[in-house]
Amino acid sequence: MERFCIITNREKDGSMAITGRIADFILKRGGSIYLTKGGCRKDGTHYTEVEDIPIDTQCALVLGGDGTILQAAQDLAKFDFPIFGINLGTLGFLAETEMAELDQALEKLFAGEYVIKEQMMLGVSVNTGGRRYVLPDALNDLVLTRSGFSRVIGAGVYINGDLVSDYRGDGVIIATPTGSTGYNLSAGGPIIAPESNVMVITPICPHSLGARSIVVTDRDVVRVSVRTSKKTQQEEAIATVDGRSSIKLRAKDYIEVQRAERAVKLVRLLDRSFYEVLRAKLLGGGYRNEIKQTEQDY
Repeated sequence: MERFCIITNREKDGSMAITGRIADFILKRGGSIYLTKGGCRKDGTHYTEVEDIPIDTQCALVLGGDGTILQAAQDLAKFDFPIFGINLGTLGFLAETEMAELDQALEKLFAGEYVIKEQMMLGVSVNTGGRRYVLPDALNDLVLTRSGFSRVIGAGVYINGDLVSDYRGDGVIIATPTGSTGYNLSAGGPIIAPESNVMVITPICPHSLGARSIVVTDRDVVRVSVRTSKKTQQEEAIATVDGRSSIKLRAKDYIEVQRAERAVKLVRLLDRSFYEVLRAKLLGGGYRNEIKQTEQDY
């Protein structure tokens, strides 16, 4: 790779010093860059102007945290090139490299020492007030939660038209394997390997000891219906895609979720497995030191 566009979270790199360092690195090695312009939607969410990205771009370098990468996955929907995440945030589970290893990672991109992994997305449609709306595809998850001062919400979960369960609680998460390490994990759901072709349905704070996560295939269609409560409010619930795009729902409205037609391409370096990153960032950390210690022990 040698032709890049750079998408920077300008709250995390306000001086653009890190962005400039990366740009210099690429230009000195004969590559080319396009720095996207930042902006702000009327609703206050940050986004990236992508209309002028050159058509011969080979990769998007995304500087920020997981939220920035999720945003880029939506903003770059019409392009076919992969995303390479550079973590400027805290956990940064979706990012492929940390600042401490940035130069080595960029060298590997130029040397072709990487693979491109396709991550499945969720196609989401909402039926409310007798009308159907299509929300942006989700790389992480679709979350149905209570809205405003609603105490609990009821959610009927159907798979291919068959009722599986009626959850009462704070809501329901439907996550991809990529999103299984996000809100799904915090809510007690399982971690799923990214290559798995499945979706996981996890209740949020259910009012039942028997409520558990359900894993279904990527060929299934999941419907979540907002149930009528004893004290129905005008707006009982809200559906949110990847923590960004959202729509308010009333009782008897429903959401349909299935595998999206498109997938997101992420660049992965050859020297690091999913389980290595999992151990480093979620299960105890310090994988480089652990490896060195293990080598010394043997």
